[in-house]
Amino acid sequence: MAQVKKGRRGLSVSRALLARSGLRPRKRLGQHFLEDPGIIDKIITHAQLNREDVVVEVGSGLGALTMPILPRLSHVVAVEKDPLLVTILRERVSPEHREKITFIAGDVLKLNLKEVYDQYGQKIKVLGNLPYNISSPLLERLIANRDYIRSAILMFQFEVAQRLTAGPREKEYGALSVICQYYARVSPLIRVPRDAFYPKPKVDSMVLEIDFERPYQLKAEDEESFHRVVKAAFRCRRKTILNSLERGMVAVPKEVIARTLERCLIDPKRRAETLSIDEYIRLSSVLKPDKTVA
Repeated sequence: MAQVKKGRRGLSVSRALLARSGLRPRKRLGQHFLEDPGIIDKIITHAQLNREDVVVEVGSGLGALTMPILPRLSHVVAVEKDPLLVTILRERVSPEHREKITFIAGDVLKLNLKEVYDQYGQKIKVLGNLPYNISSPLLERLIANRDYIRSAILMFQFEVAQRLTAGPREKEYGALSVICQYYARVSPLIRVPRDAFYPKPKVDSMVLEIDFERPYQLKAEDEESFHRVVKAAFRCRRKTILNSLERGMVAVPKEVIARTLERCLIDPKRRAETLSIDEYIRLSSVLKPDKTVA
């Protein structure tokens, strides 16, 4: 994972574009504009774009990523919630590239990714600098639509990125870690200092690659059960796995949970953060509300 220092050039671009339009960053929309050219270059390099790629850009903003990637690929679907920023970006795109970009002024959480996939007949790549307040719901949508996505390279609040990449026995390891790493290989790419943005956020960020074409090597027998067990296990993470599951799966008697843990060779006194993805998969194949354990 690389750490990029703030570049010396380009740090007034967002200010100039906003001032020209009489606008200011809108705190309500979580607007922090990435300006460091070194980081932008590294994100594009990691994306490994080619002329056949279709990219959905989350939060296109003023075009810090949009403008340099447009010449490199087939099409960009630029999604931006602020229509005023869409207007600015539309004016920045040169006539020769206008047919390669679709602007969507709206909430990316409402974007139908299957429709994008169907329209272009191929899996898409997702890029973006996420507003911090949509990180978890966007991840859930990407996982639900993973059949239509090759990979995502996204910037997260550093604390969220730590949770997504954490392993067993690390304090950040939780339900989000397990579920995301089950569906994709999650790799840290770049730690981004807060002063790489305008305006400067309160925390650092990290760029992650989420590769949906490289999911976890083992598959759960029942993925709905897998989700339910993982979320129940971490609901009371300070308690033992036995007590956490009892509270999180009220339809399953405690004695059934205890027998299941024994059958899966899991000590009932362990805590949720010590279990591996393999153990959660094994546990979910046995522990179901409509299934008793002999």
